[in-house]
Amino acid sequence: MKKPSSKIRDEIAKLQEQLKLAETREAERIGRVALKAGLGDIEVDEAELQAAFEELAKRFRGGKAASNGKERGGPGAVTPQTAPISSGAGTSSAGEA
Repeated sequence: MKKPSSKIRDEIAKLQEQLKLAETREAERIGRVALKAGLGDIEVDEAELQAAFEELAKRFRGGKAASNGKERGGPGAVTPQTAPISSGAGTSSAGEA
């Protein structure tokens, strides 16, 4: 049985609200981690910071490109050895495979 379009619109509206809440939670989490890492004190262009975050995301995904269709480099362009992110004691290579 097919759903009426009004029901589908209601479901879409609910899902959009859920998405908004999930994105807010994720942004707050990432923001807290970034502040703890000292990124709040660094004056850097937002586009440059976003590019660094995209490279970091690739690193933690095992070199796979982001699924948002905005690949900046070729496959496997970033490795843990070439990742531009480094800070304090948290960047030790001990325990990495």
